[in-house]
Amino acid sequence: MQLQDILYSQGFGTRRVCSGLIQQGWVSVRLPGTGSEYSNCLDGASEFDLHGLQLRVQGVDWPCHEKAYVLMHKPAGTECSQKPSTYPSIYTLLPVPLRQRPTKSAVQGVQAVGRLDQDTTGMLLLSDDGQFIHRLSSPKKHVPKVYQIATKHPVGSSQVARLLSGVVLDDDPKPVRAASCEVVGSNRIDLTLTEGKYHQVKRMLAAVGNRVEGLHRSRIGGMELPVDLPPGAWKWLSKDDLVLLNQMN
Repeated sequence: MQLQDILYSQGFGTRRVCSGLIQQGWVSVRLPGTGSEYSNCLDGASEFDLHGLQLRVQGVDWPCHEKAYVLMHKPAGTECSQKPSTYPSIYTLLPVPLRQRPTKSAVQGVQAVGRLDQDTTGMLLLSDDGQFIHRLSSPKKHVPKVYQIATKHPVGSSQVARLLSGVVLDDDPKPVRAASCEVVGSNRIDLTLTEGKYHQVKRMLAAVGNRVEGLHRSRIGGMELPVDLPPGAWKWLSKDDLVLLNQMN
């Protein structure tokens, strides 16, 4: 693939902008297995293999990925929307190339795999791979997601039983149930869900006579939110991470 096309595919701007970056000497490349040295390239038509290629664009190092798979530790007070209504968008926490990667859809950049409420924290996936987004977010795929919940009132055994057997929400006559519910404190439970409805956790707790005071998503599939990833930070997902995400228990 030509270097100018690689830059474009990674989200560094239009093809004209990418060509200009190369011509002005702002782009260096590092090939796999060549150590830590970058080589400046002034020819946008130079051919490179995308796999394993490292770029340095305007002094910033960038690993090339055919598709972007990203994990963010979503902080409170942010919205999972490109056009937020009240709070800052989670997309402002990402570097510009991830926000303007070209896609086949009308919307540029990576997209959140499902949404978390503005006051909910924790594990949020983003990608420009439509199949990946569908597989991880579709209720038909039954991908388990674990939520750590702080409740207003102590959680009793009868409430746990109802969450496991199923409660009816006001917009759907079909009961929704938790895959598991672990009481870890008088006002704290870990709830595992395999589908995602609008405000589902909050509405399920309300249906059993309780109230969510704090909500944090800690796991998707078999992957836990890394303890060393602070709120507002993000990381590329590794191949091992992608395997864990597909685990169903």
